[in-house]
Amino acid sequence: MTTHVFIVDATTFKIHLEYLFAGTGAKDHRVDFNNRSNTKTPGRTENLLVRMIADASRIRKGDFIIFYLQRSSDSKIREGKFFGIFKAKNDWSFLDNNDRSQYLKERLRKSLTFRVLMEPYKVYPAGVSEWEALDEIKDIQRPYQMLWSLIYRKLRANRGNTMITTYESVNLCKLIRNKNRARKLHCEGKLLSFDSETQSIICLNHPKKSYAGRCKDINISTRLFGKLGDNKSFEPHLQAYIVKNIGKRENKSLNTSILGNATVEWIGNEVSCGVGMQRIDVLLSLINRRRQRTIVPIELKSHTVNEQAVKQIQRYIDWVKQYYVPNMQNRIDIQPVLISKTIKKVTASERTTKKYAKVIDWFEKFNENNHSRCLKLKYIEFQRENDTLVFKKIDY
Repeated sequence: MTTHVFIVDATTFKIHLEYLFAGTGAKDHRVDFNNRSNTKTPGRTENLLVRMIADASRIRKGDFIIFYLQRSSDSKIREGKFFGIFKAKNDWSFLDNNDRSQYLKERLRKSLTFRVLMEPYKVYPAGVSEWEALDEIKDIQRPYQMLWSLIYRKLRANRGNTMITTYESVNLCKLIRNKNRARKLHCEGKLLSFDSETQSIICLNHPKKSYAGRCKDINISTRLFGKLGDNKSFEPHLQAYIVKNIGKRENKSLNTSILGNATVEWIGNEVSCGVGMQRIDVLLSLINRRRQRTIVPIELKSHTVNEQAVKQIQRYIDWVKQYYVPNMQNRIDIQPVLISKTIKKVTASERTTKKYAKVIDWFEKFNENNHSRCLKLKYIEFQRENDTLVFKKIDY
């Protein structure tokens, strides 16, 4: 289960609560490549929208949703606060495109293109201030115990849907519960809303509102295949594809090559891992039948594997060991993964030629340097076959 933090203002937060949905958008941009191979959207804007689609695609039914209410100079919100706790009602998110028919757009005063329905879980009236959550360190014994996912998000301030790690979720939910002395709202049959005067979630004696907007499926595969055919960069699209399909039935080869017999416990994408703004393309927490956990940092490449890609994974491993693993009670293995497009079909014997000798040498040196609690680097190639992607683990 993953916890997702949505960024809202006083206007949007009230509507999210009353209609029980969360969403993100990108100014006036419209998606014209959903389930299509071509687009008129400029490449930079397209990649921005695809990254937002990846954020939306990581959501699974039952995941936690927490809102971060931003402070505003033109409202009574003087400091940012975290409110919760809600649960996602369905897998993934849906598309309500940016046009005149977008549901509640006028009331929201902005476009929220990617949306997910939610339901109350343990809803507390008062929010936890940003200071209490991110700056107060009286109960912090070690640096790795801080809510780094939200701190990194604050430094960039450009992501409307941020996932936080499992231990960060436990800590943030605990702060919200303690702030309210464990007194939840009981609003069965009543309408949830937000009171700007008291800056709290409230129950109103009004009938619940039904969400009546468009709920169109988001399909990035067709556009990804188009970019593959045109030999154009596709890493954001591949990330969105993997995040949506991992652990589901849609792509057996993807699950076999990455998961094996384990199941997905937590999903992250574009996971910040340093103030230098390094980001792990995909980060998974897996659990097997023996309840053993494995953390899987995944680096995606649209070109031939090079030494720099291996060095990037090394940074990810170092961060996971220092900031992630110490927060977990039980032993955790780390399984680094590198995924690249199949450049050329070759036999096993051909992989030992000079062309592949350098790549294998980089992999072997990486493995030698990371033998402690780190499994052998897994290298996976993929290619398109008909209307799907086929992933294959490559032995070296």
